[in-house]
Amino acid sequence: MSCPPRLWQWHQQVSSAFPQLSKPQTQGLAWWSAGIALTGSVGISQISALLALVLDQKEGAVSQRLREWYLEAQAKWGGPRRDLVVSTCFGPLLGWLIRLLGDAEHRLALALDATTLGDRWIVLSVSVLVRGCAIPVAWKVLPAHAKGSWRPYWEGLLERLQGRVPADWLVVVLADRGLYARWLYAAIVRCGWHPFLRINLAVKVRPVGTEQFDWLKCWAPQAGTSWKGEVDCFVQKKSRLRCTLLLRWEAGYEHAWAVMTDLAAEQANIAWYALRAWIEAGFKDLKRGGWGWHHSKMREASRVERLWLAMAVALVWTVAVGSQADSQRPVPCLEHVHPTHVARKRRKRSQEQPAARRLSCPVRGRLGLLAALLNGQEVPRLRLVAEPWPERVAPLKRAVSATRVQQRAKKQARKRRYKVARRRKRAA
Repeated sequence: MSCPPRLWQWHQQVSSAFPQLSKPQTQGLAWWSAGIALTGSVGISQISALLALVLDQKEGAVSQRLREWYLEAQAKWGGPRRDLVVSTCFGPLLGWLIRLLGDAEHRLALALDATTLGDRWIVLSVSVLVRGCAIPVAWKVLPAHAKGSWRPYWEGLLERLQGRVPADWLVVVLADRGLYARWLYAAIVRCGWHPFLRINLAVKVRPVGTEQFDWLKCWAPQAGTSWKGEVDCFVQKKSRLRCTLLLRWEAGYEHAWAVMTDLAAEQANIAWYALRAWIEAGFKDLKRGGWGWHHSKMREASRVERLWLAMAVALVWTVAVGSQADSQRPVPCLEHVHPTHVARKRRKRSQEQPAARRLSCPVRGRLGLLAALLNGQEVPRLRLVAEPWPERVAPLKRAVSATRVQQRAKKQARKRRYKVARRRKRAA
């Protein structure tokens, strides 16, 4: 099969996933995402050069079509033009991923986090976590120095995704300590999902049924300790929240994990919070480790949001192909290896932990697409293969050094002194 029919097949996939888009918008999205997936770059010059060879068209004409796809309606040439409203694609994109995951496991992990592009942009992103990577399903691009609260943006992103996940699925929404807020906890619950938010240890809690508040760090005072149960979190009544608290201090970590959720204590597992690190890998796939978005020169937030849509759809294709290949990797087994064999000496992970990935799923998927095209084979069908969620907190391969802990403590002390000096200066 020649390449254009395959590109047409991908166009049909994109069209069925986003039926609300017009034909030119669907074609532009299919071209952009296919070009990103095959070139491994968001550079319009590379993508237009590739598509010009594939479509047997002039490179300048292809480049202009790609450019007009992300422009505003008033900036386009020709007759009546339409704006591509990216927010209308968030729900269909999440629904597409749900269909690709299938019925193997009715569980879904979402992560909330923000990433930056120098001093130009901040992107608030909601991503689906799957097999060591993250696929954005909703995002908002803001100027890096914009003032104001992020609350309306986060609530708007969650509302766009509400109702897209089947009711019988378990959905956990993970966020790091810097994003915790009571309104965010409530917004996640309104969606019918379960917050899994990490908080700082410098707060006070009390178990339900007791009167005395105590510091959170007292419940897991040393490495190897854990606790979970229903608590009233925070002393002040305006901030107080009744929730399930999960605590675990694994050996090698600098601090204990403290996670708030509305799941019952016997139903929740704090090890699930390890999935949140996958969104960092997802940002790497969009930047230096993958599509190279950090080289972007765009100056309009709306254009950046449209480019993120193309990158997200490209991730769907590459992760779907890469997850299938990743699931077929041989599992290392040392049961029949001699106790003094070098393989046992070099292994730093426990038997329960999966082997480390040498290639991310997007990279492996892109290589799979290129191999299929070179060999004249059918491109693997779209299917996301998830992996089991962690059941225990994995110990670190290398413990945090005492020097690093001291450096962080000194840095925090300097910040506190600086804040005190600023308060005194303002009071004066």
